[in-house]
Amino acid sequence: MRRLKGHFGGLWKTATTALACTAVVGTAGGAAAAAAPVPVPAPTLVSTPALGSVSTPALGSVSTPALAPSSAARTGAPDGQQVGVPRRLPSSVDGGAWQSGHVQGMAIDRRKGFLYFSFTNLLVKTDLTGRPVGSVTGFTGHLGDLDFNARDGRVYGSLEYKAAKSFYIAILDGDRINRMGMDAQATGVVSTVYLKEVVRDFTADMNGDGVFDGDTGNTPDHRYGCSGIDGVAFGPEFGRKHGKQRLTVAYGVYANTARTDNDHQVLLQYDIGRWRKYERPLTEAAPHTSGPARVGGKYFAYTGNTTYGVQNLEFDGYSGNWLLAAYKGTKPGFPNYTVFALDGAKKPVRGPVRGQQRPERGLLLPLLRGGLHDAPTGTYGWPAPGQYGQYGQYGLVSLDDGRFYVTRSGTVQDGGVTKQTATAVLNTWTGRTPSPFSPVVPAL
Repeated sequence: MRRLKGHFGGLWKTATTALACTAVVGTAGGAAAAAAPVPVPAPTLVSTPALGSVSTPALGSVSTPALAPSSAARTGAPDGQQVGVPRRLPSSVDGGAWQSGHVQGMAIDRRKGFLYFSFTNLLVKTDLTGRPVGSVTGFTGHLGDLDFNARDGRVYGSLEYKAAKSFYIAILDGDRINRMGMDAQATGVVSTVYLKEVVRDFTADMNGDGVFDGDTGNTPDHRYGCSGIDGVAFGPEFGRKHGKQRLTVAYGVYANTARTDNDHQVLLQYDIGRWRKYERPLTEAAPHTSGPARVGGKYFAYTGNTTYGVQNLEFDGYSGNWLLAAYKGTKPGFPNYTVFALDGAKKPVRGPVRGQQRPERGLLLPLLRGGLHDAPTGTYGWPAPGQYGQYGQYGLVSLDDGRFYVTRSGTVQDGGVTKQTATAVLNTWTGRTPSPFSPVVPAL
């Protein structure tokens, strides 16, 4: 039996943001929607105890002016380049149209007024009017979800090289991304940190035959079904609402209905305070292995198997909860939701990691009791059709006040060439089903 639960833990309180192979830069897909003041409609509250509502004044609300950068030192833009920063956040931002892979994620530098879009093998930087101001090309791996670290002003993203058995956090210096077509290796704007724990689980020989079966889900290999990484987000240590900031990295997980050890989302937390000693330039011809030997924490959330795990991960400080967006799973017996939330008010509990070949215990993260509830599996979530589910999770950014930028993905034809598009669309969180988001309608 499935029954409807209420709101996303009340609404959400304050957060940081949520993102394979030669890239060929295309042309921008148009201007953003006008940056007129956008009223924030109050969401429909349900009986679940709320922490607040969107109508409550919050840091960074729509009426708060954005800081307009004015120099190359502050923005990374060339001297004389006019950076378009609307006084209020626009209802949408056009990420352009590019001959690349599809959009994977996005991040926002709200103080300086920039959005970053990951297009699998290309990173595009725009201002908040949708004007491209820089791009990084030449990734032959898979650049996935993104997040912006306000403490050091850099963009962090997942970067996979499965054939080389190498998984990295890519760190991009946003201020130095100031022109189009910057090469990821030659310009030095990208550094990388190797994730040894991910490599160990990806390459695990689970059936003991001495053979690593490679990049395929049709195998008993890959511990927990690990296919690599995708979702990344900054937020506090799990179970500590105001704890020290950590970088959280979510596994990709292969879809496989024949095994039982792949029904958890696996999340790693890292203290990146001393990561600069590990950072190395991106060198795809000779992948390095410089990275932390251990993780700060390894956690498991029971959701049922999803297709390639967490595509977009986002911490929302407005509620203190975490949002996980995934491609729909295929396992019978599970509701196969596409949006899940972790209850940030509850501490992880050590317990059995279900379905493993050998009994295993780990730190378990509770799902927020919101959306739909599937009693047989005990899971909660949202089926989220359309651009939020069945057709993929392409980008999610919390604005810390009950609003989110959610990416819409598409394609256009340009002279017989198919180009990938992305638009950041302003939404409010409603917690309703099937989709918990509702687009904000611009004022007439």
